[in-house]
Amino acid sequence: MAEPTRRYTDDVPDEVEIELREICLELPDAYEERAWVGTRWMVRKRTFAHVLGVGLDGGTPVVVLAFRSAGEELEVLRHAGHPFFELGWGRDAMGMVLDEDVDWDEVRELVTESYCVLAPKKLVAMIDRPPSPDD
Repeated sequence: MAEPTRRYTDDVPDEVEIELREICLELPDAYEERAWVGTRWMVRKRTFAHVLGVGLDGGTPVVVLAFRSAGEELEVLRHAGHPFFELGWGRDAMGMVLDEDVDWDEVRELVTESYCVLAPKKLVAMIDRPPSPDD
């Protein structure tokens, strides 16, 4: 079976980008820049969140948040189903469809964890996070 053809766009509603901007830029040393398509947020030249439109097989594009995950959370997300899916690149890259039912508290948690996967330890130490089961 052939892989679906993906079409990438800049079709992201302003209110989604504004909400993500607020979440991302409150993280230490995070900054925003235009990506090849969409907008991305970075720490030390590493992208921890990227929002863009993705259309599959010529369908209407959906708004997607690309982020990183690790450990048990990554495994859970890989098997969770909609709105989550594997991006198909990078061993820890996940996508989340941002539709009218999006839970912005969940997005905040996912973006914060993505940041923590990529940021230097001294910046991660500045983040107020609940203790992990390993602590």
